[in-house]
Amino acid sequence: MRNITSFLGFLVLLSCFTFSSQAQADRVTGEPFATRSEVIGQNGMVATSQPLATQIGLDILKNGGNAIDAAIAANAALGLMEPTGSGIGGDLFAIVWSAEDQKLYGLNASGRSPKGLSYEQLKKEINERDSEGIPAYGVLPISVPGAVDGWFELHNKLGNMSMDNLLAPSIEYARKGFPVSELIAYYWDIGARIHNDRPGAFKEEMTINGEAPEKGEIMKRPELADTYELLAEKGRDAFYNGKIAEMVDAFMRENGGYLRKKDFEQHTSTWVDPVSVNYRGYDVYELPPNGQGIAALQMLQILEEFNLSEMGYGSVEALHTMTEAKKLAFEDRAKFYADMAFSDVPVQKLISKEYAQKRAKKIGNYASRNIKPGMSGLEEGDTIYLTTADKEGNMVSLIQSNFRGMGSGIVVPGTGFVFQDRGELFSMDPDHANVYEAGKRPFHTIIPAFVMKDGKPFMSFGVMGGAMQPQGHTQIITNIIDFGMNLQEAGDAARWRHTGSTQPTDAANEYLQDTGTLNLESGYSYKTARELMKRGHDVAFDVGGYGGYQAIMWDAEEGVYYGASESRKDGQASGY
Repeated sequence: MRNITSFLGFLVLLSCFTFSSQAQADRVTGEPFATRSEVIGQNGMVATSQPLATQIGLDILKNGGNAIDAAIAANAALGLMEPTGSGIGGDLFAIVWSAEDQKLYGLNASGRSPKGLSYEQLKKEINERDSEGIPAYGVLPISVPGAVDGWFELHNKLGNMSMDNLLAPSIEYARKGFPVSELIAYYWDIGARIHNDRPGAFKEEMTINGEAPEKGEIMKRPELADTYELLAEKGRDAFYNGKIAEMVDAFMRENGGYLRKKDFEQHTSTWVDPVSVNYRGYDVYELPPNGQGIAALQMLQILEEFNLSEMGYGSVEALHTMTEAKKLAFEDRAKFYADMAFSDVPVQKLISKEYAQKRAKKIGNYASRNIKPGMSGLEEGDTIYLTTADKEGNMVSLIQSNFRGMGSGIVVPGTGFVFQDRGELFSMDPDHANVYEAGKRPFHTIIPAFVMKDGKPFMSFGVMGGAMQPQGHTQIITNIIDFGMNLQEAGDAARWRHTGSTQPTDAANEYLQDTGTLNLESGYSYKTARELMKRGHDVAFDVGGYGGYQAIMWDAEEGVYYGASESRKDGQASGY
C-alpha cells in the first residue's frame, strides 16, 4: 500500500512540476526560482508572516523606533493575528546585531517545567492517562511561557520606543478587529476542531461562536487586548508577579495543572553568546541548546567537504548528499541537545571541522541505514519567524512559537492567549540528556539565524517549522552561497524535507535503523525522484511541511537592505 501511495503521489508531483517550472521560467529577469522580486529599501525593512504585522513594524521604524522596537511590535501583532503559530503563551529566541555595540547578542527566552511536578509524578500522570509519553495537549505539557520576558529583556537592553507605543497598534486591532488572512484561517480551523472542548476559555476567546474565523472575516480578541494593556501599563511584572500569574495559578489548581505563581516569579531569560561555523567564507550563527540550531551548523560543516556548486541545485547528487548530512546531524541532535544547565552538551566538538570531516566520510553513493550518534556519551509544530532592520544598522532575527500550532489548547479565562505545550518535548528515558526534570528547559525546535561576512552583518533569516528548521536553514545558506540565488529565490526554490530521524524525545539508546523518508516539493522532477529511489531513498511528497521563510540582507556597498518573504504563507517583506 505504501508503494502505491508513493506512486500516486509522484503522479501529482510530476504534474505540479510541469506547471511550476513553466510559470517560473517566464520571468524576464532570468531568476527561475523566484515568485517575485526582492524588496529593497534604504532606511529599514520588516519581514513577517502576516502583512498587517509587517506594516505595524514598519510604522514603528518610521515613527522613531529601532529594529528591536519593530520586532517586539510585530511579534505582538502576530500573537494577535497568527495565534496558530505564536503568542505570549509561548517562548522566544532572538539574535540581535547591535550597530552601536558592533556585537551580536543572543537571547534564550524559553521557559522551564513546573518546579512542583517531579519526574515520578509526571510518570504517574502519564500512566493514569494511559499515554505512551507526555501528552501533546491539555495542562500536563505546559511550561512557563517566556515570550513576554523576552520582549522586556530585548526592550530594556536595546529598545528605544516606550512599550505602550509598541503594543498600541495590536491593542487597537484586538478591540476593533482584523481580517484573518488565508493560510492562518486554514490552520485556525484545524486548531478549533482540536481544542474547542478543552478546559478553559479556548472556545469563548479563540473562536466566533465555536467556529474558527474564515478568510477575510473580522476577528476581535478583547481579552488579549486587556492583557496587552496590562503589560503596557505595568510591565513584565504584571505577567510574572501579578494578575496574570495569579489567574494561571488558580486555574491550574482547579484543573489538575502544575504551573504555579512561584514558577512565574522565578522565571528568567538568558543572554547567550551565539555559536558559529564558517561556511565558505561566511560566518553562520545559531544559538546553543536547548534549541536545535547547531544541527544546521553540523550540516554545513559536513557539506563544506563536498562541492555542491559543481553538483548543481536540485541535482540527484546534491539532494542525496544534503539528505545524508541531515541524517548524520539529527542523530547527534537526538542524543545530545538539551538544557545546558542540566547537561554538558559538547557544542564545540559537535560543530568542529574535525568532527565534520569524520562524519562526512560516512556519506556514500546510497541512502544510509543504521545511523548512530558520532560520539558516545519532533516533526510537528508551527511557529512565526520575523526579522527587522533599521537605518542605524541594527538587525533582529526573532522566532516565537506555541509549538503544536495552537499549543496546548488551554486558555485561562480572561487572558486571551493559548499556552504552549513545549513540555511534550522532554524524553521520559532517565538516561537521556533531555530527560524530564522539574525546573528544566525542554528541547526546543525554534531557532533564529544570522550570517556575518568579514566581521559585518550580512543576513538575518529563519525558516520556521519544527524539525524542518535546521534543514531549511541549510537549504537557504546553500541556495545563496553555493547556487547563486538571490534572497527571494533562495526561499522560493523547491525544498526537500527528510523525516524519520531519531527524536530528542526517544530513548537514549534508539537510533535511525532505516533510511527515513525524503519528501520532495513539487519543483523537483520525477526523473530526479526516480534516481533518488535508485540510490535507496524512500521518496515521498508532503503538503505544507516545508517551513516558512523570512530574510533581510544588508548590502554595505550600496547601503540598502534586501527583504524576502515566504511564498508558501501569508507573509510580506516591506521597506522604506
